[in-house]
Amino acid sequence: MRRTTRAARLTAFVVAAAATLAAAACGPVASREAGEPEIKIGLITKTEANPYFVAMRQSAQAMAAARSATLMTAAGRFTGDNASQATAIENMVKAGVKGILITPNDATAIVPSIRKARAAGVLVIALDTPTKPQNATDALLGTDNFKAGQLIGMYAKDVMGDRPARVAMLDAAPVSSTSRLRHAGFLKGFGLAEGDPSIVCSTYSYGDQTLGRIVMRDCLRAVPDLNVVYTVNEPTAFGAHAALKAAGVEKHVLVVSVDGGCAGVRAVEVGQIAATSQQSPLKMAEMGVQAVVEYAESGVKASGFTDTGVKLITNKPVAGLASKNTSFGRQFCWD
Repeated sequence: MRRTTRAARLTAFVVAAAATLAAAACGPVASREAGEPEIKIGLITKTEANPYFVAMRQSAQAMAAARSATLMTAAGRFTGDNASQATAIENMVKAGVKGILITPNDATAIVPSIRKARAAGVLVIALDTPTKPQNATDALLGTDNFKAGQLIGMYAKDVMGDRPARVAMLDAAPVSSTSRLRHAGFLKGFGLAEGDPSIVCSTYSYGDQTLGRIVMRDCLRAVPDLNVVYTVNEPTAFGAHAALKAAGVEKHVLVVSVDGGCAGVRAVEVGQIAATSQQSPLKMAEMGVQAVVEYAESGVKASGFTDTGVKLITNKPVAGLASKNTSFGRQFCWD
């Protein structure tokens, strides 16, 4: 199967969304007419570097254009950077946005800024990552991150069978609610409790490829015979694989991850990653933009949690656990 391009995937998402909206309105999606008030939408991602958030921004931009809205964007300078996100919220409220879509870097610290925005009449929707408490935002559009972790935990357990597991866990930032949920889901899926002696290394990579390589190297130095690696995302997995390969043990260690980006799907194809849980950042973004436009036009606010879905991607399925192969994964991945 020929690899689907990022442009084609974004176009498909926008066309599908437009078709849904058109069906609901019994006609085509209308552009804003002259004299109608401009709809401004804010999007604040964790960073600008991670391909996951790049794809999310591009999808939001495409949907905003399709709905004749204006998208303002900002991002943290690094994973865990709450200050930049708080400043972005303040600036966007001053600029007159009707809604803000945000992937929080710090699930707790960002809450006061979100509350101020909501008090000013701005719809705030979390994408991908819930705040703490979750109801600090009007709505959450994202992956069931506990399920994403649980799927790869179940997969890893099935592959290991009765063999003793020596597990390394490479999480994101301590303040990340997404990281905590995936971590807990993996433990549940694998059948481990926190602090189990089978967990021989547990550390933070901040979702970064370079740090993933460094912390994996450190884990290997401490426990050379570890045989399972859980990573919070695929950039971390790429770094971990580089360290495993440098140590000459990459063929003896099972690596599982979460994301489902095109690079991650390719890594599953060539065996660098055994399985990954594939998310839908494009869907999160386009649904978020639609929700803000609807709020601006009708006053109806989105609410609650909408699960945008997750699929286990592997070319080596195990009995009793639903999964899709990399041909499927390529259709829904992002660059």
